[in-house]
Amino acid sequence: MPAPPSRSRRTICLVAVGLCLGGTPVWADERGPGDGAPSIVLGDQTPADFLDLIGQRTKARWRLLFRPPPPTPPTDRGRAALILGGLMADSFLIWQAGDSQQFRNNNQEVLSYCRTLGLGEKLLPRLMAQGKMAESSEWKELRHEIVDSHQVLIRMLRDQKDDDLAVMIDLGLWLRLLEIVSTVVVENDTVEARPLCIGSPAILQEIRDDFNRLGSPKHEEAMIKHIGAAIEEISVLWRGATSAPPTAEQVTKTHEKLQEIMQMMVEKQP
Repeated sequence: MPAPPSRSRRTICLVAVGLCLGGTPVWADERGPGDGAPSIVLGDQTPADFLDLIGQRTKARWRLLFRPPPPTPPTDRGRAALILGGLMADSFLIWQAGDSQQFRNNNQEVLSYCRTLGLGEKLLPRLMAQGKMAESSEWKELRHEIVDSHQVLIRMLRDQKDDDLAVMIDLGLWLRLLEIVSTVVVENDTVEARPLCIGSPAILQEIRDDFNRLGSPKHEEAMIKHIGAAIEEISVLWRGATSAPPTAEQVTKTHEKLQEIMQMMVEKQP
């Protein structure tokens, strides 16, 4: 059976058409009788597009969302793949901030983790080219390059039959993106901004689908079980999100769970 396509492009379905078009969201319980469910806007988005949208809808202070470098790459290749996905999400974050030095620093960490997965030398030329683009402020070109390099990395892993590692990189990337976005929403708490906390119910469902795509042995690992439980708790929090305005409590609890997942990824497992 062929491997599923990369999930780096996710369908961002923003509840209420107003969020995409600049108007005020209209929730199902605010519509007139017979109006039906809120309109859904679909779009196939890259991580760069996703953060663009967040920046347009909130006052995102991207530089304040930078984080310290991760620990030395672990021998556990699965955990290394999750952390690498988070580092790739940081590439998109740093691109939004336009910080060339931070981008080069992060790329060094990306390279270290790629080497742990046996792909360092194959990706070295691309990562070096990205560093030069950042140094020269070639931001438009760099945007395309970091989107493409993610796709290339996933394809390389699938070519060498490491499908679980490919899935875990995508999981790490999107969970880190949601942690970034949930932080922005917590700092800009309005009813209009709250749906952005999970991007969309469709993104959350695709993350669950990715998790379920992991092989059975992975699901028996303690860290993976904890991450799966946290993803499920977030999903429960957002059930019915299309029928009523999200609450501040939903946003806070989601943010805390996403932070918990990120911490699980980097902590040394017993």
